[in-house]
Amino acid sequence: MKALITGITGFVGSHLAEYLLGKGDTVFGTYRWRSPRDNIEHIKHKITLVNCELLDAMSVKNCISTAKPDVIFHLAAQSYVPSSFDEPAATLQTNIIGTLNLLEAVRQIGIDPIIHICSSSEVYGQVKKEEVPILETNVFRPASPYAVSKVGEDMISLQYFLSYGIKTIRSRMFTHTGPRRGEVFVVSAFAKQVAMIEAGLQEPVLRVGNLDSVRTFLDVRDAVRAYYLLVQKCIPGEVYNIGGNTTMTIRQMLNLLLNQSSMKDEIKVEVNPKLLRPSDVTLQVPNIDKFVSATGWKADIPLEKTLLDTLNYWRARLKVHAP
Repeated sequence: MKALITGITGFVGSHLAEYLLGKGDTVFGTYRWRSPRDNIEHIKHKITLVNCELLDAMSVKNCISTAKPDVIFHLAAQSYVPSSFDEPAATLQTNIIGTLNLLEAVRQIGIDPIIHICSSSEVYGQVKKEEVPILETNVFRPASPYAVSKVGEDMISLQYFLSYGIKTIRSRMFTHTGPRRGEVFVVSAFAKQVAMIEAGLQEPVLRVGNLDSVRTFLDVRDAVRAYYLLVQKCIPGEVYNIGGNTTMTIRQMLNLLLNQSSMKDEIKVEVNPKLLRPSDVTLQVPNIDKFVSATGWKADIPLEKTLLDTLNYWRARLKVHAP
């Protein structure tokens, strides 16, 4: 299989590239000249990188013409919810127009790949308690510009399937994390702070946002295995929730993470008002029966291992970058 991963230099993209290479697939990936490549440094000689700016339609068309993939995993996005409040227009443009350019390039060139469109559980917004666990048929209540952008991306992908027969399959992934996750995301943000405290680079105060939100956690390595099965076994035009099997509050997750540190009794936890969102989604528990029925997938990696691996990632990073 020849696969193209948009956003290959990112968190999920780099893990997916590793997984596909392990399957013996040929891997192309999009990047921008300014994209950090730390996540793919160890596999750069095994993949083909194609310079591509999703907001430039000609650039996208050249990329698709070069790769001519059998499968496209469209992961590139502005993916940080708080930043979408500061940059709503840029978020909408990147996630909706970028996806539109990709789909239009495939249509114009005339190839017929399976296209995995990575939507998000954020499209559901703040659900009611009686709507949990969340089905794919749940109404959209987007509570951030990022969520709105993902509704647009989700729907334009459906429209291209209905109008042109472009073989899009949409996933709505719930909370997923692990090594290489950006430091602004909750688990990684906590893990980096713990590692910095252990290294004496930060006072023993861990700064947090809302700890009462409920999340269902999934390891990124289980997530990319799910994405592989999605393009192998799922039906174009359909949408599938994907998520883990460990549900708890952010506070409970933090306690598990702190238990991985020898300094757990010395670390104080303080709420930083700057880390609170203007509007928040506090209840995200997926119903993944549709996806499991189609693929037989299940999450295998315990949350405790995910947290330890993430903490060890930051411990190693801080040693490498120590003065």
